[in-house]
Amino acid sequence: MSKEAKPEYVPKRILILGCGNVLFGDDGFGPATIQYIEKKCKIPADVCVLDVGTGASNVLFALALSEMRPEKIIILDAVDVKRKPGEIFEIQIEELLESKIGDFSLHLFPATDMLKELRDTYGVNIIILACQAKRIPELVQLGLSGPVKKSIPKAAKIALRLAKE
Repeated sequence: MSKEAKPEYVPKRILILGCGNVLFGDDGFGPATIQYIEKKCKIPADVCVLDVGTGASNVLFALALSEMRPEKIIILDAVDVKRKPGEIFEIQIEELLESKIGDFSLHLFPATDMLKELRDTYGVNIIILACQAKRIPELVQLGLSGPVKKSIPKAAKIALRLAKE
């Protein structure tokens, strides 16, 4: 990559990615949390927050090819692992695979191999901050459920705390 071609997130120490599809209910948790952080939180200079929607693979691929990588990547995503709706918790890459098997939204599947490579080959600390979805419909349905919407400020606070650690 030439110096001019490097995206703004490449030289950042910490990268926070909001993953999900806003067209499918609670699957829009990641993008909604990024929007909250951008509007209501102070973002440290060495942190880049991005709503990657269903395109996390593109960002991770660019990082894998780059000479520079962040020290830490924090992923914000909705999952269904039968916890209390709106509950925020950390999940491992391998657990994310299991939780998405029956999910129509496979937006993170292509990215999981790249997350593992960034972690295992390049030593990037990968943290997946998940939110238990109440509903991820099979047909287009805009809007987050109440419990997931209420969890956004907490998720934003945790993500920024993890970024500072």
